[in-house]
Amino acid sequence: MLNNWLNARAAKQFHESHEGQTRILLRRLLDVSKQDDPFKGTESEFFLSMASAMFQSAYGYHIQGHDDPFFKGAKEAIEHLFNAHMYTNFWVNIFPALSYVPDWFHGTGWKRTAREWRKQKEWTMNSTLQWTKDQVTAGSAEPSILGALLDHKLTSKWTQEDKEYRLKELGMILYSGGTDTSANVLVKFVAAMVLNPKVQAKAQQEIDTVLGPLKLPKVEDEERLPYVRNLVMETLRSHPVLPIAVPHVCYEDDVYRGYDIPKGTVLIGNIWAMSRDESIYKDPEVFDPDRFLDPKVPPLSAFGWGRRKCPGVYYGQAAVFTSIASLLATFNLTKKLDSNGREIIPEIEDGSNSMTLYVPQHPIERISSNQVSKPVV
Repeated sequence: MLNNWLNARAAKQFHESHEGQTRILLRRLLDVSKQDDPFKGTESEFFLSMASAMFQSAYGYHIQGHDDPFFKGAKEAIEHLFNAHMYTNFWVNIFPALSYVPDWFHGTGWKRTAREWRKQKEWTMNSTLQWTKDQVTAGSAEPSILGALLDHKLTSKWTQEDKEYRLKELGMILYSGGTDTSANVLVKFVAAMVLNPKVQAKAQQEIDTVLGPLKLPKVEDEERLPYVRNLVMETLRSHPVLPIAVPHVCYEDDVYRGYDIPKGTVLIGNIWAMSRDESIYKDPEVFDPDRFLDPKVPPLSAFGWGRRKCPGVYYGQAAVFTSIASLLATFNLTKKLDSNGREIIPEIEDGSNSMTLYVPQHPIERISSNQVSKPVV
């Protein structure tokens, strides 16, 4: 269903939204750069920017800031979703039979937590879709995916109840798949630039040479900025957002390297191992965008593969490229200093009980203006 709005051609309709949200992000980062710990604020602004773009695309709704009730509700729902999927958070994930234990039994507090989280998620899904429905009814709705699906041939054969349910879930899928992951890429980009200042300088030089001092990058400039494009691919390779891919299911009996894999087996791709395959990526621990100058070196499948490949791959690529290119065009990213004036080297580590990699809260000293003549405002 989403292919109608998110395929390579259709995704172009969202480019203007990406560019507009990126400019808002740059303005907000100017304020963040004045804070004592700019990275913490930067990470938060990345998430808000990606969420704003997705809400506009999915619902036609403009998030009003960090305290926006729809934004806060969706963010909380996604946090609950990720926590619920971590096996070690709840014993029932390991022993499904525990779901049949009565609520009054000792140790079943997780059931109450699940009900509270479900109630919060339902409020978020109901309120956001209802807002879009109200706008459509009033004739004041902006173009959006869910707004279009309310009266579309793809949903015409569904019952009203079924349509409501599916569109609510679709909205949550769009938000969860297009916000946290994209924001996480930007966090990894910041760490990579702090660790590789020569790469940062080379990318900035390309932008200044190709676009000049008075123009911010757009999605359409990607072909003219090959080094920046390769830098984005190298960020996705060197620091994959999901080191372990989302689960797939084997749809027929198979044999892999002598191992019998029965139909129905859950398979999880090791993206981290793929990103470190020295037969494909020479010196994999080195951050080198130029490796992709060799046409034999493929980009990492950061968006998955097969039938469950992320349907928003073109949407996500455009959002990430626009953000990274614009950040390079307007800001310098430098290391934080300790109390003795020595540089702190940031590390990208496994998050505690997390599906993603994370960056500690203190990798940069400042985010300073690179080109004050750029039309950020």
